[in-house]
Amino acid sequence: MGKTLIEIDEEALAVAQDAFGTKTKKDTVNRALREVSDRVKRHEARMAAERIAAEALDLDALTDKSTYRPGLTVGNDQERAA
Repeated sequence: MGKTLIEIDEEALAVAQDAFGTKTKKDTVNRALREVSDRVKRHEARMAAERIAAEALDLDALTDKSTYRPGLTVGNDQERAA
């Protein structure tokens, strides 16, 4: 871990310390950086899962009523009901 001298918004730091329950500036900044990193990783994983699902799920095939019951049509069902 490297040492870096930075200027920090004290008001934002105080809000973050309250939210995280941290005591030191170092702990607060490191916790905030981990939170952002974890959020990015979760977002990337969700996007990857959505891409996989979109490729695996063919909505056109699911909405094609002729594939529900091969050999039966809407007209045949109505004739049988009568």
